[in-house]
Amino acid sequence: MTDHEIIKCLIARDSRVTEDFFFTQCRPLFCSIIGLVFSYDVDYDEFVNELYVYLMENDAQKLRDFEYRSSVYTWLKVLAIRYFIKKRDVMIDDNPERPLYEMPVQTPFTPGDDAEYDLERLFSGMTNERYVYVIRKLILDDCEPEQLATEMGVTTANLYNIKRRAIAQLTRIALNDINEYGK
Repeated sequence: MTDHEIIKCLIARDSRVTEDFFFTQCRPLFCSIIGLVFSYDVDYDEFVNELYVYLMENDAQKLRDFEYRSSVYTWLKVLAIRYFIKKRDVMIDDNPERPLYEMPVQTPFTPGDDAEYDLERLFSGMTNERYVYVIRKLILDDCEPEQLATEMGVTTANLYNIKRRAIAQLTRIALNDINEYGK
């Protein structure tokens, strides 16, 4: 595809082209940018999500402003590096031992309630404490997503991605738990 076709499809939100562009064509470029900009591990999907939200703001104004004076990859490299240098202090990394924000201490449920006890046991099997925190706040405490996103220093869209991955991890742990105890 030409640069014009790529930009046109991205603006039109063509899911096939968008997925191929961000997750196949740009993967080496984005991995290089992550290594260059961040001194800690950053989740590739969150990186792409943040960049995509940025590019699509104001009816994809950043993409519409592309002037084709260089390749779309060169332009995107410069744009992404500048953007993430500003954002690097609030990106979520994959290293659960080094949280980017201070995690409030949680009071454990009383073991008398079997469901709450089981949930705590499943939470203890999760490797990413932020995932547990997001599930607690959004689902158990019914916190407003915008409020939690602000507290964590991430965008609401990024928070929803974190929640999706947190639930996926919790589901995997629960299924493994069922398989282990069902034997």
